[in-house]
Amino acid sequence: MIGNERIGVSFYESGFTASSVATKACLWNPVSNSYLILRYDTSVSYKGEKTMQRVITLSAICLALASFSSSAIDPDDIWVNEVAPGSGSLKAFDSDHAEVLQQSLIKRWLQEEVSGEVLSQWSTDSEPGTQMLHVPVGVDRFTQGKLQLDNIEQASVFINGQRVNASGEDYELQLQTGDHQLLVLVEDAEDWSSIGLTWQGEAEHDVLHTARPDNYRLNAEQLFDAQTTTELSLSPDGDYMIWRRQHFSAETGDTPQFRLQLMHTESEQAVFEWTDTSASGFAWQQNSEQLAYISDNKVHILSLADMQIEAVTPELSGISNVRWIDDEQLIFSWNKTPDNDAGLTKRYQALEDRWSYFRDNSQLYTLNLANSAMHQLTQNPVSTSLQDIDAQGEYVLASRRQVDYAEPPHFAVELLEIRISDGAERVIGEYRTFNQALYGAEGIYVVAGPEFAEGAGRNVPEDMLSNNYDGQLYWMNRQGEDVGPLAIDFDPAIGAIYSAGENNLLLRVTERDGTQLYHYQADNQRFNKLNNNLDVIDQVAVSQQDSPRVAFAGTAARAPQRLYTQSLDSAQPSLWWDSKDDYYRLNSLSSVREWNFNNERGDTIYGRIYLPHDFDENESYPALVYYYGGTTPVQRAFTGRYPFNLWADMGYVVYVLQPTGATGFGQEFSARHVNAWGEYTVDDILQGTERFIEQHEFVDADRVGNLGASYGGFMTMLLATKTDLFAASMSHAGISSITSYWGQGWWGFLYSGEASKGSFPWNNPELYRDQSPVYRADRVNTPMLLIHGDADTNVPPGESHNMYTALKLLDKEVELVEYLGENHAINNREARLHWWQTYMAFFDKHLKDEPQWWQSLYPEN
Repeated sequence: MIGNERIGVSFYESGFTASSVATKACLWNPVSNSYLILRYDTSVSYKGEKTMQRVITLSAICLALASFSSSAIDPDDIWVNEVAPGSGSLKAFDSDHAEVLQQSLIKRWLQEEVSGEVLSQWSTDSEPGTQMLHVPVGVDRFTQGKLQLDNIEQASVFINGQRVNASGEDYELQLQTGDHQLLVLVEDAEDWSSIGLTWQGEAEHDVLHTARPDNYRLNAEQLFDAQTTTELSLSPDGDYMIWRRQHFSAETGDTPQFRLQLMHTESEQAVFEWTDTSASGFAWQQNSEQLAYISDNKVHILSLADMQIEAVTPELSGISNVRWIDDEQLIFSWNKTPDNDAGLTKRYQALEDRWSYFRDNSQLYTLNLANSAMHQLTQNPVSTSLQDIDAQGEYVLASRRQVDYAEPPHFAVELLEIRISDGAERVIGEYRTFNQALYGAEGIYVVAGPEFAEGAGRNVPEDMLSNNYDGQLYWMNRQGEDVGPLAIDFDPAIGAIYSAGENNLLLRVTERDGTQLYHYQADNQRFNKLNNNLDVIDQVAVSQQDSPRVAFAGTAARAPQRLYTQSLDSAQPSLWWDSKDDYYRLNSLSSVREWNFNNERGDTIYGRIYLPHDFDENESYPALVYYYGGTTPVQRAFTGRYPFNLWADMGYVVYVLQPTGATGFGQEFSARHVNAWGEYTVDDILQGTERFIEQHEFVDADRVGNLGASYGGFMTMLLATKTDLFAASMSHAGISSITSYWGQGWWGFLYSGEASKGSFPWNNPELYRDQSPVYRADRVNTPMLLIHGDADTNVPPGESHNMYTALKLLDKEVELVEYLGENHAINNREARLHWWQTYMAFFDKHLKDEPQWWQSLYPEN
């Protein structure tokens, strides 16, 4: 039929056969495997009884329309399994809670190798019941189309465990690059000989690979949802360990699901499990017989003798940080929030008044367990923070952060000792840099920057300013005198210290691009690194017996989280748990190569390269370059906000580098961050990228993108004003104007107290102007994606708006995407998964010439 007229045309001699026709006719050519379009032309007519009365003009347009036609999925790629019936007689599809029941039925297949019996061999005589059709689906690009269920009356469809709702008789699928699990829950199928699945791609490139793979690529949901250890705590005697884990799922959305257990360390068996997983702030009695913690704003005590729990306080809103003073007394912090003043104005009394919590006041209180009496130990207009309790239970170390703008970094910390018996206070000292303090034998350990105690820890040339984010370790007596630096020649930056018995310490440090543990022995002042098989340790606990036990969890560049325990006297840790066994056992993880270079100043700039799935050295790949550029390195964690392994599995070579200014490489390296605002960092990124491209022929120089966040977002904007090396750029929460960030970000004036130490818009306007990307926006030629949380308090969203306004007025190619209600980091599950899609779709568009994913997320009006 053409229009309203029927035509009869024979093309048998030419080998063409007619397909469906409307106002156009499609003719299939089996030789060329393509279609020709026939156009209807009414301008010419022919006479004759058996000839056409109208002429059809062939337009010589061959369209590859084969993808628009339906294609049956090979029955040998569809695996069938019986779903074991439950104890009830009512079927899942008939239940009032059908969706929940169906979701529970599919869980076991999500982390299992595809198995069962292929559809082509499934018995056609099977009794009606519930079966699972399991199809591994791989796609090499963003793919969309429709799935049709052939002769299946009652079914539910899931992709990676998430339900797909039907659109009429079809199920519309949109699949990111990678491997997916297609599950079809079928009920009461009668004629298995006619059952099948049909795929209809939206375009020629929308192709599914359904053969069972040898291994699977990672997917975003898997990385976000997988269970991780989020808290560890060891009893002083090392016999027990608190182990908290969390995971996410599509059903529970942004709400994490916790498991909280008390484990016996020798047997590795759980001896108690909390049903109230909100329990937090665990503190062990020194004899390890009782455990205090906070739940529902009450202090509870668990007795290990009988595993009975008792609430020992009424509800106290705002309590935290409970500790044991001795066997009969606890100390805790109690915060008071001022009454909400809903007036017309807010008078700012300090720069910190922009913080929503600044006017809160937290003080220390004691609780006598014998008579339940509580007493306030401290009272001050400034909050008091507990640092440590001495071994005799007579004194506590505490700190108070003072408003003091006289010198960078524009605050001061008062360290004081308080006598518990009467609350008498003695100020030990006031410092411009301070992180942590612990009692030692006859003295105090302190973690602070190099400028602590008038520069006691400095190890940089005289003409350089130290970076106080580079944590150092100090010892001083209890009067704050005789300050001695203990780590002045120790390059790793010290982040936290833990008492490890006999005046020794366990240190968690930033070492190059990892987080490691060191045992500090006071008698010989030696730092001994623990052999732990991990790159980044994110949870740690230590016991207090003569030979302390350590528990720690972390990841490596190619390994998901593992949990170990280890005695400080032993050389090797003992593996407790490996998340790969539970969540990643089907995956083949990306290869990672170390790749460093020496910059023009002679510094070694460390980096690593993630290679794509099924990498072929002879192929050509697009690449992504990632950096931070601020005071901390980009760590070798397996996943996180920027999942490099996932990017590699999406077909990108990923180069991660550590530019000048980061901690963990020695004080002189980190000091170059001060008053630079990208001066050295730009050179390192450009030199590194150029050499990376030159030395790796598998990288397509015309398809290299770059991205960074926060200070890294600032670097992305700044780089765009200085080079056309990159084909596409993404800045998340970046700084476009140093002045506005300094003046408006919640912590802008504090961070600038180090990054711009001693420099202000009035005494160094060149720094604030020349290093601010928005003042060079006219030099930007690279397509740029700007992303920001609209509730960002750290780097206000106006920083991205500045750049967006400039580039729009300059008619540059720019996109701005805001995540509503999100702060500096995109943390909520739904938002995080969408955020990952947004910037990867942007790079697919510009580096792979595949705009479909971006268009599906952000269709043009």
